[in-house]
Amino acid sequence: MTHAPTPRAASGSGARAVRIAASILAADFSKLGDEVTAAERGGADWIHVDVMDGRFVPDITIGPVIIEAVRAVTGLPIDVHLMVVEPERHLRACVRSGATSLTVHAEVSPHLDHVLQQIKDLGARAAVAINPSTPADVLAPVLGSLDMVLVMTVNPGYAGQAFIASALPKVRQIRGWIAERGTSIDLQVDGGINDATAPQAVAAGADVLVAASAVFKGHGGIEASIARLRRAASEVTV
Repeated sequence: MTHAPTPRAASGSGARAVRIAASILAADFSKLGDEVTAAERGGADWIHVDVMDGRFVPDITIGPVIIEAVRAVTGLPIDVHLMVVEPERHLRACVRSGATSLTVHAEVSPHLDHVLQQIKDLGARAAVAINPSTPADVLAPVLGSLDMVLVMTVNPGYAGQAFIASALPKVRQIRGWIAERGTSIDLQVDGGINDATAPQAVAAGADVLVAASAVFKGHGGIEASIARLRRAASEVTV
Protein backbone atom coordinates (compact mmCIF):
# COMPACT_ATOMS: atom_id res chain seq x y z
CA MET A 1 0.00 0.00 0.00
CA THR A 2 1.39 3.40 -1.00
CA HIS A 3 0.67 6.77 0.58
CA ALA A 4 -0.28 9.95 -1.25
CA PRO A 5 2.32 12.73 -1.39
CA THR A 6 1.78 15.96 0.48
CA PRO A 7 -0.37 18.36 -1.58
CA ARG A 8 1.59 21.06 -3.37
CA ALA A 9 0.82 24.33 -5.07
CA ALA A 10 -0.12 23.92 -8.70
CA SER A 11 2.51 24.81 -11.28
CA GLY A 12 2.17 28.39 -12.44
CA SER A 13 0.11 29.44 -9.40
CA GLY A 14 2.80 31.91 -8.25
CA ALA A 15 3.38 29.99 -5.03
CA ARG A 16 5.59 26.98 -4.64
CA ALA A 17 5.11 24.88 -1.54
CA VAL A 18 8.53 23.84 -0.23
CA ARG A 19 8.63 20.47 1.49
CA ILE A 20 11.27 19.09 3.84
CA ALA A 21 12.30 15.45 3.50
CA ALA A 22 14.07 14.38 6.68
CA SER A 23 16.82 11.95 5.72
CA ILE A 24 17.40 9.21 8.28
CA LEU A 25 20.96 8.76 7.03
CA ALA A 26 22.03 11.01 9.93
CA ALA A 27 19.55 9.63 12.49
CA ASP A 28 20.51 7.71 15.63
CA PHE A 29 19.59 4.17 14.61
CA SER A 30 19.60 2.99 18.22
CA LYS A 31 16.35 4.97 18.59
CA LEU A 32 15.19 5.26 15.00
CA GLY A 33 11.48 5.11 15.78
CA ASP A 34 11.74 8.00 18.23
CA GLU A 35 13.79 10.04 15.76
CA VAL A 36 11.29 9.54 12.94
CA THR A 37 8.41 10.40 15.28
CA ALA A 38 10.21 13.59 16.35
CA ALA A 39 10.75 14.55 12.70
CA GLU A 40 7.06 14.08 11.97
CA ARG A 41 6.10 16.02 15.10
CA GLY A 42 8.47 18.80 14.06
CA GLY A 43 6.75 19.21 10.71
CA ALA A 44 8.79 17.12 8.25
CA ASP A 45 6.74 16.49 5.12
CA TRP A 46 8.48 13.30 4.01
CA ILE A 47 10.90 10.77 5.46
CA HIS A 48 13.83 10.18 3.14
CA VAL A 49 15.63 6.81 3.09
CA ASP A 50 19.00 6.36 1.37
CA VAL A 51 19.67 2.81 0.17
CA MET A 52 23.34 2.22 -0.78
CA ASP A 53 24.88 -0.97 -2.11
CA GLY A 54 28.64 -0.45 -1.74
CA ARG A 55 28.99 -0.49 -5.53
CA PHE A 56 27.46 2.67 -6.95
CA VAL A 57 28.63 4.45 -3.80
CA PRO A 58 31.31 3.28 -1.35
CA ASP A 59 29.10 2.62 1.67
CA ILE A 60 26.51 -0.05 2.36
CA THR A 61 23.55 1.28 4.30
CA ILE A 62 20.00 0.05 4.68
CA GLY A 63 17.22 -1.66 2.80
CA PRO A 64 13.60 -2.85 2.92
CA VAL A 65 13.74 -3.96 6.57
CA ILE A 66 14.45 -0.39 7.67
CA ILE A 67 11.85 1.02 5.27
CA GLU A 68 9.32 -1.31 6.89
CA ALA A 69 10.40 -0.17 10.36
CA VAL A 70 9.97 3.47 9.37
CA ARG A 71 6.55 2.76 7.88
CA ALA A 72 5.49 1.18 11.18
CA VAL A 73 5.95 4.47 13.06
CA THR A 74 4.82 7.10 10.55
CA GLY A 75 2.11 7.80 8.03
CA LEU A 76 4.28 10.31 6.18
CA PRO A 77 5.34 9.60 2.60
CA ILE A 78 8.57 7.58 2.53
CA ASP A 79 10.89 8.81 -0.19
CA VAL A 80 13.44 6.10 -1.07
CA HIS A 81 16.64 7.08 -2.87
CA LEU A 82 18.25 4.02 -4.50
CA MET A 83 21.98 4.66 -4.81
CA VAL A 84 22.49 1.21 -6.26
CA VAL A 85 23.38 -0.52 -9.47
CA GLU A 86 20.59 -2.59 -11.06
CA PRO A 87 17.87 -0.74 -9.12
CA GLU A 88 15.18 -2.79 -10.85
CA ARG A 89 16.13 -5.72 -8.60
CA HIS A 90 14.97 -3.83 -5.50
CA LEU A 91 11.88 -1.92 -6.58
CA ARG A 92 9.21 -4.42 -5.54
CA ALA A 93 10.73 -5.08 -2.11
CA CYS A 94 10.95 -1.36 -1.35
CA VAL A 95 7.35 -0.69 -2.32
CA ARG A 96 6.12 -3.69 -0.35
CA SER A 97 7.99 -2.34 2.67
CA GLY A 98 6.18 0.99 2.46
CA ALA A 99 8.00 3.25 0.00
CA THR A 100 5.87 6.00 -1.52
CA SER A 101 8.39 7.14 -4.10
CA LEU A 102 11.47 5.53 -5.62
CA THR A 103 14.38 7.48 -7.05
CA VAL A 104 16.88 5.77 -9.34
CA HIS A 105 20.09 7.24 -10.75
CA ALA A 106 20.41 8.09 -14.42
CA GLU A 107 24.08 7.08 -14.24
CA VAL A 108 23.30 3.39 -13.62
CA SER A 109 20.04 2.89 -15.51
CA PRO A 110 20.65 2.30 -19.23
CA HIS A 111 16.98 1.39 -19.71
CA LEU A 112 15.67 4.28 -17.68
CA ASP A 113 12.23 4.47 -19.27
CA HIS A 114 11.63 0.80 -18.50
CA VAL A 115 12.67 1.17 -14.85
CA LEU A 116 10.39 4.18 -14.41
CA GLN A 117 7.47 2.22 -15.84
CA GLN A 118 8.20 -0.62 -13.42
CA ILE A 119 8.04 1.84 -10.52
CA LYS A 120 4.72 3.23 -11.70
CA ASP A 121 3.30 -0.26 -12.22
CA LEU A 122 4.09 -0.96 -8.55
CA GLY A 123 2.00 2.05 -7.54
CA ALA A 124 4.88 4.29 -6.45
CA ARG A 125 5.96 7.72 -7.63
CA ALA A 126 8.88 7.59 -10.09
CA ALA A 127 11.93 9.84 -9.84
CA VAL A 128 15.40 10.14 -11.35
CA ALA A 129 18.51 11.50 -9.63
CA ILE A 130 21.54 13.05 -11.29
CA ASN A 131 24.97 13.53 -9.71
CA PRO A 132 26.69 16.94 -9.60
CA SER A 133 28.75 16.19 -12.70
CA THR A 134 25.86 14.73 -14.73
CA PRO A 135 24.24 17.16 -17.20
CA ALA A 136 20.52 17.81 -16.92
CA ASP A 137 20.07 16.90 -20.59
CA VAL A 138 20.06 13.18 -19.71
CA LEU A 139 16.57 13.75 -18.27
CA ALA A 140 15.04 15.13 -21.45
CA PRO A 141 13.90 11.78 -22.95
CA VAL A 142 12.06 10.73 -19.77
CA LEU A 143 10.87 14.03 -18.32
CA GLY A 144 7.28 13.30 -19.29
CA SER A 145 7.37 10.06 -17.26
CA LEU A 146 8.65 11.58 -14.04
CA ASP A 147 6.93 12.55 -10.82
CA MET A 148 10.15 14.05 -9.46
CA VAL A 149 13.71 14.98 -10.37
CA LEU A 150 16.48 14.86 -7.75
CA VAL A 151 19.54 17.04 -8.29
CA MET A 152 22.42 15.98 -6.06
CA THR A 153 24.35 18.87 -4.55
CA VAL A 154 26.98 16.54 -3.11
CA ASN A 155 28.56 13.42 -4.54
CA PRO A 156 26.32 10.63 -3.21
CA GLY A 157 27.41 8.33 -0.46
CA TYR A 158 27.95 10.23 2.78
CA ALA A 159 26.04 12.59 5.07
CA GLY A 160 27.62 15.84 6.19
CA GLN A 161 29.33 16.86 2.93
CA ALA A 162 29.68 20.45 1.78
CA PHE A 163 27.07 21.86 -0.60
CA ILE A 164 28.19 22.03 -4.25
CA ALA A 165 26.76 25.34 -5.44
CA SER A 166 27.86 24.70 -9.03
CA ALA A 167 24.95 22.25 -9.34
CA LEU A 168 22.39 25.05 -8.91
CA PRO A 169 22.32 26.11 -12.59
CA LYS A 170 20.97 22.62 -13.34
CA VAL A 171 18.20 23.18 -10.82
CA ARG A 172 17.29 26.43 -12.60
CA GLN A 173 17.43 24.70 -15.98
CA ILE A 174 15.10 21.89 -14.87
CA ARG A 175 12.73 24.35 -13.17
CA GLY A 176 12.51 26.14 -16.50
CA TRP A 177 11.60 22.91 -18.29
CA ILE A 178 8.90 22.16 -15.72
CA ALA A 179 7.43 25.64 -16.10
CA GLU A 180 7.47 25.38 -19.89
CA ARG A 181 5.59 22.08 -19.76
CA GLY A 182 3.14 23.29 -17.13
CA THR A 183 3.58 20.04 -15.21
CA SER A 184 3.65 19.35 -11.47
CA ILE A 185 6.94 17.48 -11.33
CA ASP A 186 8.64 17.87 -7.95
CA LEU A 187 12.19 19.21 -8.03
CA GLN A 188 14.26 17.89 -5.15
CA VAL A 189 17.73 18.88 -3.98
CA ASP A 190 19.82 16.62 -1.75
CA GLY A 191 23.23 17.25 -0.24
CA GLY A 192 24.61 19.81 2.17
CA ILE A 193 21.18 21.33 2.81
CA ASN A 194 21.11 23.48 5.93
CA ASP A 195 19.84 26.89 7.07
CA ALA A 196 22.39 28.68 4.85
CA THR A 197 22.05 26.60 1.68
CA ALA A 198 18.29 25.93 1.73
CA PRO A 199 17.47 29.46 0.49
CA GLN A 200 19.92 29.03 -2.40
CA ALA A 201 18.26 25.76 -3.46
CA VAL A 202 14.76 27.21 -3.22
CA ALA A 203 15.76 30.36 -5.12
CA ALA A 204 17.11 28.13 -7.90
CA GLY A 205 13.79 26.29 -8.14
CA ALA A 206 13.79 23.40 -5.67
CA ASP A 207 10.53 22.57 -3.93
CA VAL A 208 11.69 19.53 -1.93
CA LEU A 209 14.72 19.81 0.36
CA VAL A 210 16.41 16.66 1.65
CA ALA A 211 18.22 17.28 4.92
CA ALA A 212 20.05 14.74 7.05
CA SER A 213 22.60 16.25 9.44
CA ALA A 214 20.76 19.59 9.52
CA VAL A 215 17.68 17.78 10.89
CA PHE A 216 18.96 14.91 13.01
CA LYS A 217 22.16 16.50 14.30
CA GLY A 218 21.09 20.14 14.44
CA HIS A 219 21.34 22.42 17.46
CA GLY A 220 18.36 22.19 19.80
CA GLY A 221 17.11 18.84 18.58
CA ILE A 222 15.12 17.52 15.63
CA GLU A 223 11.99 19.64 15.98
CA ALA A 224 13.88 22.91 16.43
CA SER A 225 16.15 22.06 13.50
CA ILE A 226 13.23 21.47 11.15
CA ALA A 227 11.63 24.73 12.25
CA ARG A 228 14.84 26.67 11.49
CA LEU A 229 15.21 24.99 8.11
CA ARG A 230 11.62 25.78 7.18
CA ARG A 231 12.05 29.42 8.21
CA ALA A 232 15.17 29.69 6.10
CA ALA A 233 13.44 28.19 3.07
CA SER A 234 10.36 30.38 3.50
CA GLU A 235 12.37 33.60 3.37
CA VAL A 236 12.86 33.12 -0.37
CA THR A 237 10.41 34.81 -2.76
CA VAL A 238 9.72 32.57 -5.74
